[in-house]
Amino acid sequence: MGKQYQKLEQRDIEFIKAQKIFYLASSSGKEVNLSPKGYDTMRVLDESSLLFASLPGSGNRTYRDALNDGEFTIVFNAFEGAPLILRLFCKAQIIQESDEHYESYLECFNLHKGIIRNLFLFHIYAVESSCGMSVPYMEYKNDREELKEWAVDMDRRDQLGEYNEKHFIPPDLSKLD
Repeated sequence: MGKQYQKLEQRDIEFIKAQKIFYLASSSGKEVNLSPKGYDTMRVLDESSLLFASLPGSGNRTYRDALNDGEFTIVFNAFEGAPLILRLFCKAQIIQESDEHYESYLECFNLHKGIIRNLFLFHIYAVESSCGMSVPYMEYKNDREELKEWAVDMDRRDQLGEYNEKHFIPPDLSKLD
């Protein structure tokens, strides 16, 4: 049924590229955060790293947990075709604008650059696959465009930066000592 290994295999990479939704779970000693993620915001860079473009939202626990050396699990599951659940256990690195690769990472995404709140590089240390036979079949229709439209409009009005600051969950800096 299931197995665990250290790096993505080619079939895993193809599976990830075909998915329309994934789940991002993280924790850094506080509550475990679990969020469904849509849009085309995840890129496989190689068999042990992923690049994620975070968009604006009500909070920013991904940033908080990455800053505090938290643990991340990214889950992809098949709603069509053969059943499969793929779990990626990771550590996250925040890619700052000052990073030499920042601009080239931004170019990996077909998104209005102003709406990308953060970039994260996920370093995979374990991959786990399981059968997924209890996951129902579901049909993908299309993406909801409301968030992208809202963020682009906020960016054009120079209000997105202020919104992101207001809805940012401050990191627990005491954990960095």
